[in-house]
Amino acid sequence: MRKFTIGAVLIASLAAIAGFSTPTRAETGDVAVVFTKGGFIVGVGGGEGVLLLRGKKYPFTVSGMSVGFTIGASTTKFVGKAINLKGPASIEGSYAVGGAGGAVAAGAGAVQLQNGNGVILQLTGPKIGAEVSAAVGGVTIRLK
Repeated sequence: MRKFTIGAVLIASLAAIAGFSTPTRAETGDVAVVFTKGGFIVGVGGGEGVLLLRGKKYPFTVSGMSVGFTIGASTTKFVGKAINLKGPASIEGSYAVGGAGGAVAAGAGAVQLQNGNGVILQLTGPKIGAEVSAAVGGVTIRLK
């Protein structure tokens, strides 16, 4: 009987704790970005995009820079997903190689980036123009 009482108290305690905690729900949104980049040695670029989350559109600007071997210019129209959003403002921040974020290129027209808020952008799209790049850099996103 005593084991049953202790077990019931334990279960009731866990249920109470679970009831008081507020769950954090990560959301996924759709993203479209047009990014233009050009340079010689140092590449600079910028563009605009929109996040579609919960049926609302959130426009943003994208700016970036890379240092290393870069020659030429290109425009890329990316579409994809923003994963692990905790509201539209969490898409803001720096997406860079090293530091708090990271970038992984997966072919000529695909990229996966992560910012310090834990938001992951999985984007694909065709590149228009001629650019050869072996550079390290990143992009910064700011809501308008």
